[in-house]
Amino acid sequence: MSRVTSAISKEAELRKTEVSGMVNTIYFGGGTPGILPDEILETIFDSLRKNFSISEQAEITLETNPDDVTFEKARFWKEMGVNRLSIGIQSFSDEYLKWMNRAHNATTAEACIRIAQKSGFDNLTIDLIYGLPNLSIQNWKKDIERIINLGVPHVSSYCLTVEPKTVLAHNIEKGKDKPVDDQAAAEQFKTLQEVLDKNGYHQYEVSNFSLPAMESKHNSAYWKGTPYVGLGPSAHGFTGSSRYSNIANNARYCAAIEQNELPQEVELLSKENRFNEWIMTRLRMTEGISLTQAKAEFDVNLQEDYQDVINRRISQGHLTLMEGRIRLTREGLFFADGIAAEFFILDHED
Repeated sequence: MSRVTSAISKEAELRKTEVSGMVNTIYFGGGTPGILPDEILETIFDSLRKNFSISEQAEITLETNPDDVTFEKARFWKEMGVNRLSIGIQSFSDEYLKWMNRAHNATTAEACIRIAQKSGFDNLTIDLIYGLPNLSIQNWKKDIERIINLGVPHVSSYCLTVEPKTVLAHNIEKGKDKPVDDQAAAEQFKTLQEVLDKNGYHQYEVSNFSLPAMESKHNSAYWKGTPYVGLGPSAHGFTGSSRYSNIANNARYCAAIEQNELPQEVELLSKENRFNEWIMTRLRMTEGISLTQAKAEFDVNLQEDYQDVINRRISQGHLTLMEGRIRLTREGLFFADGIAAEFFILDHED
């Protein structure tokens, strides 16, 4: 057993008192859990079962890349209790996959989905990216229709983002790559909504679409503010009133755990922080924000305190206010983060 694996198992023991009741979702994230050797994944699973009460109906998701999916791996994951796979497809175009420096190609992308399905995984989600340079609506539609034809029940689709100090940011600055075309990205987002809706997919969050009853339980719990435990280097957790983040350095992480210390930085969330996060996450969901809940939990009267924002966004076709809930319209969902920011309240020191 590796030192990090042993430390993660020990951290599960140290954090077991942070969870009361049954665990309903487990998420092996970070993009590359699929490359873990079988014995490491088995050790971590055993530790989770030993330290937490896991519901028989729990959703257990594992993230993987297309080139890491084999029949042998998929069958092992299934035997271990994984019942949902999240596969980072990103695109079905060899051109764009090469541009994004992805290890897989379009053929591998489709093959891994079929392998997962033949291995018994009915609950699959794949990632797709839009906003790519010169991506035509026609080619974007082909990607979406490929998902539908393959019978994938859940899609997470994100607009290309340009992070500072990355190769892409450097190339855009030097004129080697084009910046994201917001108008084109908006059209692609609209196409995504329309094509998936016509084929029975429900958009339940800005970036997430599913067939009936196939929503991600884990992500839904996160957007609704449910506390969660994070295990491992760089992991994050949420208690309801605070957040913690484990240190990223493997050696320092292991050394702390071996001394029965949690290698974490804790951020206590002010009322303003919690309200802003609540606005941000809930507004991203199509079920929207409850005026009653805003008043009960934060003593904020949204309809009165934000009357100008609400009226302006309604007139722009971005919001609706009905039956005590504020919801983003289909068009408004594309502007979710910007609209949410208009409801933020500034933090202050007591």
